[in-house]
Amino acid sequence: MTPSPSLAAATLAAGLLGALQAPVPPVADVVEHVAAPVSPAYWTPERMARAIPIDLRSAVRQVEALTASVLPPSPRAGYTRPPEQRRRPGRVGSPGRVRQAAAPAAMPPATTSGSQWAAGGSVTRTTGRVFLTMNGVDFVCSASAVRGASRDLVATAGHCVKDGTGGWAENWTFVPGYRQGRQPYGSYPARRMFVAGPWSRGADDDYDVGMVAVTTSGGRHLADVVGAQEIGFDARRGLRTYGFGFPADPPYDGERLLYCAGTPHGDPQRQTGDQGLRCDLTAGASGGPWLSGFDPATGRGTLVSVSSFKYSNDHGTMYGPYFGPAVKDLFRTAERA
Repeated sequence: MTPSPSLAAATLAAGLLGALQAPVPPVADVVEHVAAPVSPAYWTPERMARAIPIDLRSAVRQVEALTASVLPPSPRAGYTRPPEQRRRPGRVGSPGRVRQAAAPAAMPPATTSGSQWAAGGSVTRTTGRVFLTMNGVDFVCSASAVRGASRDLVATAGHCVKDGTGGWAENWTFVPGYRQGRQPYGSYPARRMFVAGPWSRGADDDYDVGMVAVTTSGGRHLADVVGAQEIGFDARRGLRTYGFGFPADPPYDGERLLYCAGTPHGDPQRQTGDQGLRCDLTAGASGGPWLSGFDPATGRGTLVSVSSFKYSNDHGTMYGPYFGPAVKDLFRTAERA
């Protein structure tokens, strides 16, 4: 039986009303940039050696005098610049001043605030240095290859991709497995770059994460060459974490992979939702991976954060953003690039 026109109209109206009332999936708040090609002649060994470590994002965060009683300054001298010095670093200290690691044991220390990683494994291939140009200055950061649909995805800090509300990085190139100038797996220039909207609009440290889709090298995808770390979201806070990177401010020179390991805690300053890890690594480690569920024997874990900032009155704690829904949206957008 054919429904009457009035019944059909009522049915259509009810359907439209239901569609309007149904929850609409939120649109990911992600900002994208198509990277310009990087000239193969740009990153010469000499230019790489001269690149300076980008500041840990908020090493210069202003800490109120009242909070100093809550979190007293570290008793040892650190690299962190005082709040009034908001400019980028000028020159790196003399090269070669590298903290010597103890003779490697059968298994690396499960708690350390800064040791050379000598256990090998996947992390030595998936972690690398990033070379980039920001506002006409050549910088270095750290980053990690991440498992994603494109097999070309790198995760790092947002400030290693975009200068907060400012411009995007240029000449962005990832060198996995970097060690003392060697590039055993080649180099991978950026083709598309992604940051969360709150980072792009306001340099919000809770969202200091960048994802970069890189080009292939010799026709091979990054993950097919070096492997990739898994990435996780909404993880339970306070899980034992290993943080890796290539610190380049003294006493380090950026030429070796170092790590910190321990149990992270919340931000005692209550200025961010980040977690803090006792860690003496300096600038240049920015963007380095934080891995939970990490197996030192294989060098594999799950990426749950990246090195982001230090407070000016606590040189011994590194903070990293929590990977919640916004970072999940960022990853899902970037992995399809």
